[in-house]
Amino acid sequence: MPVPFADLQLQYQTIKSEIDGAIASVIRDNAFIRGSYVDAFERQFAAAVDVKHCVSCANGTDALYLAMAALKVKPGDEVITTAHSWISTSAMITHAGATVVFCDTDGSTFTIDPAAIEAAITPRTVGIIPVHLYGQPADMDAIMAIASKHRLWVIEDCAQAHLARYKGQQVGTFGAAATYSFYPGKNLGAMGDAGAVVTNDAALAEHMTMLARHGGLVKHQHHIEGINSRLDGMQAAILSAKLPYLAQWTKARQDAAKAYDAGLNQIEDVIVPQVAPDRTHVYHLYTIRHPRRDSLAAHLNANGVQTAINYPTALPFLAAYQRFGHRPEQFPNAHRDQGRILSLPMFAEITRAQQDEVIDLVRKF
Repeated sequence: MPVPFADLQLQYQTIKSEIDGAIASVIRDNAFIRGSYVDAFERQFAAAVDVKHCVSCANGTDALYLAMAALKVKPGDEVITTAHSWISTSAMITHAGATVVFCDTDGSTFTIDPAAIEAAITPRTVGIIPVHLYGQPADMDAIMAIASKHRLWVIEDCAQAHLARYKGQQVGTFGAAATYSFYPGKNLGAMGDAGAVVTNDAALAEHMTMLARHGGLVKHQHHIEGINSRLDGMQAAILSAKLPYLAQWTKARQDAAKAYDAGLNQIEDVIVPQVAPDRTHVYHLYTIRHPRRDSLAAHLNANGVQTAINYPTALPFLAAYQRFGHRPEQFPNAHRDQGRILSLPMFAEITRAQQDEVIDLVRKF
């Protein structure tokens, strides 16, 4: 049977009345930019992720920029982040004015290695951006201890980790701020681009709000030079309609991951996702390691199972970062994994029969 990588149409059909009603309300009220629907979503999302302030914006990439700009990153600063992520994480460090410093992953969870962070710190280091990649939290105790020791800020990149927890505490609540993406395919996705920064710091939240709204809180009153990065009312209303379902969708993803684990664990050459102790994985992506990744992907795709290869080139080895002259031995885990990781179909509505089809095809490979 065909197994899509994700099925956003199916998700829409399950809550069609709520989504259609949200869209109709925005049109009725002409609330297309900012307004009550955006304000409501900001309050609702802040409550959902256990923070005091949510500053919505146009997308998750802008969220990273807003957080760093509000923390007054400047030329000459260095910001540390992981070698294994989407380029938004590192590119916004550059656009904020700093120099990006990459660290290797820990070799099992795909998240940044705290020991590598410690080794990368220089007198110019001002902050750390850990990424809770694929939906698994990074080692926040170790990261926050390093940040405290060296007086560095931390911005958590939670783009793939809505509702994930580390030792029972929500990700996004450890650092000075945290960024979220609501790209359509995310665990909580809009029907277009959308993002947010969250924080418990009221002054920081106000500064980020001004930065996102042309430098002011009131129209025509520009206190600083900002950018135009506003969440539109339509996307806010859609996100508010979806948010009440996020917890049950997350549980469904976790149940699906358990089924995958049970079926794939005993297959030779397959390494299922390794979840570290005290971390709650929300499985934005279900990623396996396989030494013949590309051949396995071709086999699955030929039999109707859609797969994805996320981040086929680790960040330090992209053409965008040739200027640094990075070498594979500097990032052995990220370099190794760029040729072995394959993402299997994972969405809240995936059926056990679809998963059994995927498992059977992997077994027959």
